[in-house]
Amino acid sequence: MAFKTLPLSAVPAPAVEHLLDLAFGADRKSRTAYLLRTGGRIVPSLSWAVMDGDDIIGAIQCWPVRIGASRLVLVGPVAVRPDHQGAGIGHQLMHLMLDQSGILGNPAMVMIGDLEYYKRFGFSADATAGWTLPGPWEPHRLLARNTENAGLPINGMIEEDCDAL
Repeated sequence: MAFKTLPLSAVPAPAVEHLLDLAFGADRKSRTAYLLRTGGRIVPSLSWAVMDGDDIIGAIQCWPVRIGASRLVLVGPVAVRPDHQGAGIGHQLMHLMLDQSGILGNPAMVMIGDLEYYKRFGFSADATAGWTLPGPWEPHRLLARNTENAGLPINGMIEEDCDAL
């Protein structure tokens, strides 16, 4: 069966929240990445859903953040319903988001994730050693992607950026 993609804004918020609970657990909002998303709004052109009929089975959200004066896109969560994991849906969502990032000039991106998985999309921990987050995190999981070689600070705290994008 072919799945369809939709802008995440076309999916009812309760359905997205249910997917995120299934993928990450009901305690997900206590994680550090949520501290960066509390007052912000998603970047619509980079946030997508994968649908199986009327059911959401995958989603990617992107959020505006900053480190000092530099603006970045926080990628995540990338969620796939547990009974659909391993089917390439996360891969599809990442590629769709990266393809669409050209609309915004391929902004620098940051995420908290598994390097072994996300390095295939150009993410690494090379530039993030001096960066901090507003909560606990594992430094090796703080990843960045900077294909346009934007001048990013070597040190600083990543913060939400409600005014960006």
